[in-house]
Amino acid sequence: MFHSNTLPISISDDETDELGRMRVRARRKRKKLGNKRFFKKLLVKYWMLLIIIPAAFLLFYEITRIGLRPGSSSSSSNNASTTRNQDHDDRSKDTIVKTNLNRLDPTTHVVAGVRERCLKLLPPEKLEQLEITVEEESSLPIGKVLYMSATDASLIGGNATLSQLRAEDTSFNLFTGNQTFEERDRSFEVKETTTAHCGFYSANGGFRISDKDKSFMQGCKVVVSTCAFGGGDDLYQPIGMSEASLKKVCYVAFWDEITLKAQELVGRRVGDNGFVGKWRVIVVQDLPFSDQRLNGKIPKMLSHRLFPQAKYSIWVDSKSQFRRDPLGVLEALLWRTSSVLAISEHGARSSVYDEAKAVVKKNKAKPEEVEVQLNQYRKDGMPVDKRFNGKKALCEASVIVRKHTPLTNLLMCVWFNEVVRFTSRDQLSFPYVLWRLKAFKNINMFPVCTRKDLVNSMGHIRKAKPLQN
Repeated sequence: MFHSNTLPISISDDETDELGRMRVRARRKRKKLGNKRFFKKLLVKYWMLLIIIPAAFLLFYEITRIGLRPGSSSSSSNNASTTRNQDHDDRSKDTIVKTNLNRLDPTTHVVAGVRERCLKLLPPEKLEQLEITVEEESSLPIGKVLYMSATDASLIGGNATLSQLRAEDTSFNLFTGNQTFEERDRSFEVKETTTAHCGFYSANGGFRISDKDKSFMQGCKVVVSTCAFGGGDDLYQPIGMSEASLKKVCYVAFWDEITLKAQELVGRRVGDNGFVGKWRVIVVQDLPFSDQRLNGKIPKMLSHRLFPQAKYSIWVDSKSQFRRDPLGVLEALLWRTSSVLAISEHGARSSVYDEAKAVVKKNKAKPEEVEVQLNQYRKDGMPVDKRFNGKKALCEASVIVRKHTPLTNLLMCVWFNEVVRFTSRDQLSFPYVLWRLKAFKNINMFPVCTRKDLVNSMGHIRKAKPLQN
C-alpha cells in the first residue's frame, strides 16, 4: 500500500467565498491607490490651469455683466454705470442729511484731560435776556470807507466802459468796477478815510433786489444770512435759537430763479409774506457773474453793503444748518473775546501755499489761475507764515461772525476783490489780506470743533447750474 506524506486539506464553501472577497478588496484597494497617484500627478502638473481658468471665467462674467466686450466700448453701459454711481451718491447724501438734520447735541473736546463743550454758550435763561451790544471803539485805525462807484467821477477819474472793464483778464465787470493794481495797493492802506472797490459799482451792474426786499433788509440790525444760487443746495431751517433772538434777528436767504424753481419742486414755496419757515427769501435778479461761486461771494462777503443798518452779521454756507442762538454766538465769539471778527481755522492745513496745491489736486481751480495768484503774492513779499496771532492763518470760511466796523468792512471789500481778480477759492486770499492790512489784532480764529458745534453739516446736495452767457 502506498502512503503519502501530505495530508489533504478540505476547504469549505464558506471559506472559498471569504477568500474571494478578500481578493476583490485587495484589487479595489490597489486600483484606488492607483487613482490617487494619477490625480496627484495631474495636480502637480496642471495646478496653474486650475487657478487661471476660474479667474478667467469670473473676469469674463464681470465684463459681460456690465455690457462691455474686450476691444469695444459701450456708451449705454457707461451711462448705466454713471447712473448707479449717482444713485449711490444720492443715497449717501440723503443718509448724511437724515443723520445730521436738526441735531442739537453739543460738540465736545478734551482739554487738559477734561471733556468740555467746544462752544460755551450762556445758559438758556441768560440767552433770553441778551441785548444787542454795540460799543463804539475809540481807537479804530479806520474811521470811514468810501466805496468806488460809476457815478463818482472824482474817485475813479471818469466812467469806465464795459470793454475797459474787461481790458484785464479778470472777472471784473460793471458790478465790481475795474480795480487797477495801483488801486489795489491803495485799498490796503489803513488810514482815517480809505477808498476801495466793493461791488455795486453801477446801477447796471446786476444783483438787483426788489424795493420791497430792500425795505425789509434796511430794518435788520443783526442778520443771519445764507445763499443758494444755481439750485445747488436745499434750505435748512435754523434751530436752537431763543425767543429773544427770533424777535431781534433777521434770517435771510438769497436765491436766484434757478434755486426758486428747484426748491418749489421739493415743496419749499415762498409764502405771500416772502418767507419759507423762518427764512426771508430774497430772489436776486441779474446775477453779475457766470460763475455761481463768485455770485455766492456777494452775500457772503458784502453783508455790510446789503444790510447797511446792520451792526452784526453771521454768514452760514448753504450746505449747513445753523443750530445755535445767534445772540449767544455773538456773545461767545465776539463780545466775550473783544473780537470784531470770528472765523474758523482750517481743519487740514496752515499754509496758503499748501492749500494751493490741494486746490489744484482736487480740481477746484485751474492750475494756471492758482499759479498767477501765488506768483503775485510772492512778488508782493508775502511770507510763508502759517500762524496769525498764534493761530492758523488759513481759514475755513463756511461760518463768518462779525461786527460791522469800518475795519471789518474794508477787510471784506479787499477780500472780495481778491477772489474776483484771482480764484474764487477764498481760503487762498484770506491770509494775504490779513497780512496786507496789518491792522487786525482782535480776530477770533476759533477751532474746527467750535464750527462743528455751530452747524449741522449736510454737504452740497447737487451741482449748481451755471448761468448761460
